Amino acid sequence: MFNTPTLRRPGLAVLLALLFASVMTYYHLGIFLPRAIELRAARDLGGGYSFGDDFYPIWLTSRNALHDERNLYGQATTREIQIGLFGRPVDGRNRLDPPSDYRTFAYPAYVDLLFWPLGLLSFPAVRILMAVLLALVTAASIPLWLAAFRLKVDGAMLAVFLALTLSSYPSLEGLFADQPGLLVGFLLAACFAALARNRLILAGSLFAFTLIKPHVALIISAYLLLWTFSQWRERQRFFWGLLAWSLALAGLSLVVWPHWIGQWLQVLSGYGGYAPPPLITYSLGARIGPRVGPILLVALLLAALILMWRMRRVEAGSLQFSLTASLLLAITSIALLPGQAVYDHVILLPGILLTLWMWRSTAASNRAFAFVLGCAALAVFWQWIATPPFLLVGLFLKPPMSYLNNTLMFPFHAAASVPLAVTAVLGYLMRDAMRDRSTALEE
Repeated sequence: MFNTPTLRRPGLAVLLALLFASVMTYYHLGIFLPRAIELRAARDLGGGYSFGDDFYPIWLTSRNALHDERNLYGQATTREIQIGLFGRPVDGRNRLDPPSDYRTFAYPAYVDLLFWPLGLLSFPAVRILMAVLLALVTAASIPLWLAAFRLKVDGAMLAVFLALTLSSYPSLEGLFADQPGLLVGFLLAACFAALARNRLILAGSLFAFTLIKPHVALIISAYLLLWTFSQWRERQRFFWGLLAWSLALAGLSLVVWPHWIGQWLQVLSGYGGYAPPPLITYSLGARIGPRVGPILLVALLLAALILMWRMRRVEAGSLQFSLTASLLLAITSIALLPGQAVYDHVILLPGILLTLWMWRSTAASNRAFAFVLGCAALAVFWQWIATPPFLLVGLFLKPPMSYLNNTLMFPFHAAASVPLAVTAVLGYLMRDAMRDRSTALEE
């Protein structure tokens, strides 16, 4: 489908990728995170777990379910989670503390069913196990996305992709927090790889498990269902696989926790009270965002609906299908995900990979696209570009850490702009693909 990009000096490219990955990992784990933990401790919130904190609520509620059937979403469970994470319950009356319902268990109950066996282990062991598992599945998602889009790559370029992906800010944040969003990224890749091979029951079954984070899978699930119903006879097996596993997970959860759906929806209704707004609103700032953000959000969702409808009949694995999936995931990252949920930006990986194969033909004939592409490349690679000189400058200052503390986020400043830039690039590519498709249909 595409011309395979090649590296002129593959050995040097791999060496440089490993070098930049090592520097980035050292900065994140050796400098950035220790300082962030110090700042949390200064607010008297450092008495609990930091490493693995996103998985701790799942482990704790799964462990409790082995002994009793308490309300997963109740105040007693929330208090226990806060003590484990911060060393004490938070006090909503304290201006330095988060709201009193901060870190309430917000996952569907079937997440606990999936991770129930881990409740038999201690959390220090579980968080190491999960970090290793999430690193492996994040690495595995790269060849799966390549297979889903029918892209070919040599060993050197694959090694470069692996090194940069695992050392990226979203991946490092997700691995340190044991964030289940990395698992969702892998499941999405596996689902689309199965679709490309016409293994529809497997694809639907895999997609059912992405619903452990429903807001991540919401837009793409709407498209896949529309895509299925548009040619029901040929594609219905995807629906039956999805339905069977979704009903099994939800039904078994109801057996254990009969009231979990209503309790979970109640938690979600209050989630916006302490969670950051979507990135499209968050990036505009506190003054403009609340007024302009909702308008842009509606416009994005309308554009997504139009795109879904126009691309409902394309074949899995085709250019149009690959671009549609990548663009819808990019729209998800700016329209539905919280502004600070950088670990969920792993869903941008398919769009970045696809762009690497497609950019030449469009950039050569479109100056506006070339400019947007350049900005997007700078945003994506800024973390690796900025970190080495940033560390070198810090070494010559006395004391060196005083400089780093004051500008701790400097290498990560472009993180929030990456989803916006990737969405813009994919939008350009999608426009050209739709134009080519319309021309082909007319002929």
